[in-house]
Amino acid sequence: MTFKIGTRGSKLATTQAGHMRDALIAAGFDAELEIITTAGDVNMAPVERIGVGVFTQALRDAMEQGICDIAVHSFKDLPTAADARFHLVVPVRADSREALIARDGLTLGSLPAGARVGTSAPRRISQLKSHRPDLDIRPLRGNIDTRMGKVAAGELDAVVLAYAGLSRVGMGERATELFEPSVIMPAPAQGALAIECRVEDTAALAAINILRDADTQIAAVAERVVLNRLEAGCTAPVAAHSVIDGVEITLHAGVFALDGSTRLTATRTGPRDQAVSLAEEIAAELIAAGASEIIGAE
Repeated sequence: MTFKIGTRGSKLATTQAGHMRDALIAAGFDAELEIITTAGDVNMAPVERIGVGVFTQALRDAMEQGICDIAVHSFKDLPTAADARFHLVVPVRADSREALIARDGLTLGSLPAGARVGTSAPRRISQLKSHRPDLDIRPLRGNIDTRMGKVAAGELDAVVLAYAGLSRVGMGERATELFEPSVIMPAPAQGALAIECRVEDTAALAAINILRDADTQIAAVAERVVLNRLEAGCTAPVAAHSVIDGVEITLHAGVFALDGSTRLTATRTGPRDQAVSLAEEIAAELIAAGASEIIGAE
């Protein structure tokens, strides 16, 4: 049989799904892409207004209806609650850092006072403001080309994008600065893909299991557990980053006030097989420090 891999139609989405198709074909399976239009592709309102999961629900619906057998998501776009209808695996993660794409090769530090920077993500806005409260942050939606095009056209001085997306479409060199997580912490599971199939589809389940990378899945799931326990959606000002070194995982997480005035962070290191418990401890520490009030105020 030929597995139909559901994906959004953007360049980034089809590139990501294409990599998974190629990996399945290399492993001896037949696979092809099936383009699924989502509400987020036709509605350019901010994601916070459209709703969490807007980019993934149409793919899941298509899977359930048999239009496609497998779906490829950006893991950070999925609702944090597990969906019992689907089996999920996470392949090797791309670079999770945030990237600045600025005119004239500028960096965050060298942008002029009052520079216009495009991003609609509260997590990015809050951290940018903590470093540069003078910035004029402008709403930003659209695909990678559209976003970077606003810099080229002079509408914006810079935009902030996930470096994973840039690198996957062969535009990594367009970044004028890459932010270490200690400067701007990425979204939970940033750079990670989530590959899903129906739990009862044993053929697809066996196929996608070969794509799984154990370390990436442990790390990305732990980061999303922080988000879940904070009862925050993917558009909340919550960030998380983790590193696995042998049998240990170090997990960092943060919650940030939108105006950049407050920055709560927490870190835990422990056995990788206790990653979920460590994530829960971090969430509890952040809540005790006032995270819920910050998230609720956004």
